[in-house]
Amino acid sequence: MAANWFSSPAPVARRVRAYFAPVNRAAQTPVLFDPAEQGSFNLDAPPAPWISLGWIQGFTRKPTSKTAPVLAGIPASPLEQIRETLEAQVSFEFLSWTKLTMALATGSQHMNLLVAAAGATASADGAQAAAAVTVLSGSTATNVVLSSTDAANFKAGSMIAIDADYAGQTGYVGSPVSGAYVRQALTDVDYIRRVTFNVALVSQVSSTSLTLAAPLPGGAPAAGAKLQGVTGFVDREGGAFYQEWSALFAVEGRQGERIFFHYPRLQTMTGAEESSIPLDAKQKGGLERVLLKGTFLALPVTDPLDGERALCYRSFMPAASALI
Repeated sequence: MAANWFSSPAPVARRVRAYFAPVNRAAQTPVLFDPAEQGSFNLDAPPAPWISLGWIQGFTRKPTSKTAPVLAGIPASPLEQIRETLEAQVSFEFLSWTKLTMALATGSQHMNLLVAAAGATASADGAQAAAAVTVLSGSTATNVVLSSTDAANFKAGSMIAIDADYAGQTGYVGSPVSGAYVRQALTDVDYIRRVTFNVALVSQVSSTSLTLAAPLPGGAPAAGAKLQGVTGFVDREGGAFYQEWSALFAVEGRQGERIFFHYPRLQTMTGAEESSIPLDAKQKGGLERVLLKGTFLALPVTDPLDGERALCYRSFMPAASALI
């Protein structure tokens, strides 16, 4: 009996899924995606350290590299082409508001609004914070051990930030994601917890610990880490810090084929921007959905395979039994 081979049409998909992973800014080391080993991963459970940001819309890739001809002869005529510049841009809209989507959609530091101390002077990016509490040994990425006195101050549904005290250092700060670059020493001991991405939602509280709804991005808290409550998030228009992340965009066709766009290094290139979409296009002045817009500049990496510089890797995993 002959095998049931078929010619696959162009993929038909509903939307694009986005995954991001933190670049090690100090070492300039991006996160790589190997489609040969990871191309069949469960799209609802990406391999670590990739973080799923769910569906996005309006995904647009824009190559802006420039080429030029090398001229030779009399009269001059093109001999070959060279690439003068290497550049590409990506833009899309996030369909949800989270700490990470807000950070990616802005061009500067993204901060946690720490619970304020009693009587603290108001500030646009959060007043002086209430004192941090010490995280005890035995804590894990999903269970934070505290003293009974400290645990009693939290309840299910609370948001928390966990990271080290700021001790006057300069350079990139925040674990495991660089949340800011400090150019000169600061005096705010809570600054790292203001910019850290090591945040979580508390799902349960016991007499000596907090159970988290999802694992901390940085894994088990490091020795000496402290914890503070968070009421929300804030970012600013302006500043010298640029968010940089590795990105992976996945398109799954109706026949099971997959297209991946892997950008080892993406930097946010615009300030905070939103778009509004009416829920009922026929109704004026009705409800609107507010979406975060992101525009990114792809930065190059050197491929160790042959030393070539690259901005993006596009890979295709055909549907089962499709002719190639």
